[in-house]
Amino acid sequence: MFNRRLFTILSIVFVQIAGAALILPILPLYAERQYNLGPASVSLLVSSFFIAQFFAGPLLGQLSDRYGRVPLLILSQIGSAISFFMMAAAGSAWMLFAARSVDGITGGNIIIAQAYVTDITPSERRTEAFGYIFAAFGIGFIVGPALGGLLSAWFGARIPFIVAGVAALVTAAMCLVLEETVPSRKVVPASSGQPDHAPRPALPAPQLTIRLSPTQVLHNTPLLLIMAVGFIGQFGLGMMQATFALYAAVLLFPGASNNATNLGVGLLLAVVGLGQFVTQTWLIHPLKQRLGDARLVIVGNLVRAAALLIFALVTSPWLAAAGSLFFAIGMGLTVPPLQTLAIHTVDESLRGGVLGVFQSALSLAIIFSTSIAGVIFTAGPRLPFWTGAILSLAAILPALSVMRQADQQVMVPNPSPGQAD
Repeated sequence: MFNRRLFTILSIVFVQIAGAALILPILPLYAERQYNLGPASVSLLVSSFFIAQFFAGPLLGQLSDRYGRVPLLILSQIGSAISFFMMAAAGSAWMLFAARSVDGITGGNIIIAQAYVTDITPSERRTEAFGYIFAAFGIGFIVGPALGGLLSAWFGARIPFIVAGVAALVTAAMCLVLEETVPSRKVVPASSGQPDHAPRPALPAPQLTIRLSPTQVLHNTPLLLIMAVGFIGQFGLGMMQATFALYAAVLLFPGASNNATNLGVGLLLAVVGLGQFVTQTWLIHPLKQRLGDARLVIVGNLVRAAALLIFALVTSPWLAAAGSLFFAIGMGLTVPPLQTLAIHTVDESLRGGVLGVFQSALSLAIIFSTSIAGVIFTAGPRLPFWTGAILSLAAILPALSVMRQADQQVMVPNPSPGQAD
């Protein structure tokens, strides 16, 4: 049956990702060529977004639990638009860093979109629903990098940033047709009091804050294991994100013109999007039915490790395209089931908050990996991929613990006194 709300949110994700992916093929090379930034500085530019998102992610998730998904979605899209326009107008390297930070602070769009989907999807179909998000992500990633490479080659390096900003504004407008999914009892701020005609909520705001405190997270062992799997695996993604364009310029397209390199990087990243789409539309549902969420995470890490080994060994763009495809499949089989497992470790009322915490763990991995990726790349352009492959294999160890706990059906902790609905 057609689900209008799910279709709308997936359309928003597609437009947002396509716009954001426009800049991926060119941002590292743009910073290197226009502002003479070295690999270490370029990787720090990439990490600045994730540093900001790490601190803002949990807050945005919790704010969406209290004030609603739609207002926070609109805010995040507007922040992204401002960031892209700042990058297009940047006259110095510090403006690029500032723009990336603005996008990170307000960049909770995907987190909140995931929370919205959990609100409208039965629990037994959430992995599939998260898969749809990744499918929309994949289609956007097919269109965005290829279009970014083409626009850069045809009209100059600043044009993709302008187009990405316009796309973010379009998604902000699309959010206006969404219906709010957060119950009204959560939308009312704690300090404003309750209307006389409204019943007192069973879960007041102070309890919401306590339950999402660092102490509560640290005492949730299943959630910690899931975050560890995501962290270790995401470390390899950060290595790739920070250095892929530089790696391609040195090893895959040596001697090619700037425009040809931009286009080549864009097309290779478009293959990543194609892999995401194929994974979420044809692979993840039957594999989930056969293996379950936890085993799917293990398979995904194995495939991702194989992809990173391909990047570490080849010099042909055609073989690198195979690496892009397998990398996307590995990511697509790993992240949606991890998200489903994460939301099963807390009460249903904290779905947005726990997704924000989970995203912050991923962002922390990206921060560390992108911060040091440039230094590792300087030591050897293949080393970031060797590192990522080893870490993807290492992520299987905590994934095995998650699998055992899931098999024993102990993912959801018993509520504390006063936390039950």
